[in-house]
Amino acid sequence: MSELPEPGRWEVLALRYAARPVTRSHIFYRYAEYGEPDGPEEMSYYVWLLRNREQTILVDTGYSERGGARRNRGHIVAPLDALAGVGVTPADVDLVVNTHLHYDHTGHLTAFADVPLLVNATELEVWAGALAERARFAVDIEPDEISGVLARDDLVVMGAEHDVAPGIRAIEVGGHSPGQMILVVEGEQAPVVLASDAVHFYEEVDRDYACAVLVDLERVYGAYDTIRGLVAERGARLLAAHDPRVMDRFPRLDGAAGSYAVRVA
Repeated sequence: MSELPEPGRWEVLALRYAARPVTRSHIFYRYAEYGEPDGPEEMSYYVWLLRNREQTILVDTGYSERGGARRNRGHIVAPLDALAGVGVTPADVDLVVNTHLHYDHTGHLTAFADVPLLVNATELEVWAGALAERARFAVDIEPDEISGVLARDDLVVMGAEHDVAPGIRAIEVGGHSPGQMILVVEGEQAPVVLASDAVHFYEEVDRDYACAVLVDLERVYGAYDTIRGLVAERGARLLAAHDPRVMDRFPRLDGAAGSYAVRVA
């Protein structure tokens, strides 16, 4: 492993733990109205690791074996094994940030029960309320995982903007999920906009194609505008949450971890 950056700068790794075949009409909202033929795509799933000489921060924890099985989805490499492959155990993690509370982001929080957890206030309010029981919302969460979040006594509730650590700023954009957050990270080599599910695929910001899973279309488009502005202003590298092209845009790690991990900055 290369020497980690000084505090205030971060090594940013994307770890792909799962993938599945989908179609373009599955991933883009009202895709047929674009007048383009449908076709195959791959949806990848990632967790993200931020670390420097003082701290290790995990962003989201992937879906659990049970949460995946309920939706007929497996793992390329289990998220905790992916972390182990880059030299990180749960005991090494100083902080967990959940960008939102969908099942594919909350599946392994119990492994980090002794680690402070940051969650957005809007997310907590919605998923703790009656709306979470409605079918269109309920399909995207694991209720026991939400209950586990709500029961934690080390929960740090983030507002619309939050300084996670020196060099990491969280911003609420909503749209995909009620309180969807993005992170702006001062990467070791360049700034990084870690969009999480505010951008599933690069085409969303490149072509203004809205994601298929959303709670507020206006905020989805607003999130794209915010992200485009941050990328242009900062010359930042953009991390999309489910695009397999992440694995081609950034250099792979050496050794066995290179099969599932890339260094973004």
